[in-house]
Amino acid sequence: MTITTAKRFTITEYDRLAELGFFSEDDRVELIKGEIIYMVAKGKAHSTLNRRLIRELSILLSTRATLQSQDPVIISTDSEPEPDVAILQNRADDYLSTHPCPSDILLLIEIADFSLKYDQEVKLPLYAEAGIADYWIFNLVANYLEYYSEPYQDLQGKFGYRKKVIFLPNESVNLPCFPDLVLDLSKVFPQKMQ
Repeated sequence: MTITTAKRFTITEYDRLAELGFFSEDDRVELIKGEIIYMVAKGKAHSTLNRRLIRELSILLSTRATLQSQDPVIISTDSEPEPDVAILQNRADDYLSTHPCPSDILLLIEIADFSLKYDQEVKLPLYAEAGIADYWIFNLVANYLEYYSEPYQDLQGKFGYRKKVIFLPNESVNLPCFPDLVLDLSKVFPQKMQ
């Protein structure tokens, strides 16, 4: 009997594959726990919510933080996901020297339609294990915002968040990193979905 194991990649190896042209520009991939994961296609509602969210967060944050959309963050030596939106601490080099790491991250946001289960069951524990204090999922299946906070590890060694709060599309939510800033969700969820 032959036992086979899948090759797990480090970020360095993954980046080298990209440099060598292993992925095309159209490939939507990310590295999760050493595995190269092909991301699902985005629906129209996903793309629309992303545009609206970026617009509203840009207005709210102004120059108080750095906003990035669908770009890599380094979570560990073998995980470099590309969350839909990340609010980051400002840095003088604008992250030219390295992608943001957990200590740079103020809030990670995923927009989930086809990826809902993946964002809840794979990315959520990954982000909690990295100590990401606040994680949001714009759940387009149920049409609300899932707000997770207070990462923890249970007695079985699994990671998650102690708190989950649901915000409806007609409500507002304070940004955890800037509690004086309030995001009006009716300006974010596409009108047809409200």
